[in-house]
Amino acid sequence: MDLTVRYFAGARAAAGRSEETASAGRPLDELLGELAQRHGPRLAAVLQVASFLVDGVACHDRQTPLPAGTTIDVLPPFAGG
Repeated sequence: MDLTVRYFAGARAAAGRSEETASAGRPLDELLGELAQRHGPRLAAVLQVASFLVDGVACHDRQTPLPAGTTIDVLPPFAGG
């Protein structure tokens, strides 16, 4: 089963897409490693400084397996106001 990864702002530019699916059942850190490998060093750099929402809630536990149907939002640092 899958989960959805949504990219915003600079993360979207680095990934070259606004959304994609990935396999569920593994921790966020493992998922991020796969995404960095899939999309290259530009996205890897963004993922190092990004914040992540798991179903709309800030993710503080990056080791708990993510269930199918989860939506991960990748939020790079924002500037301005």
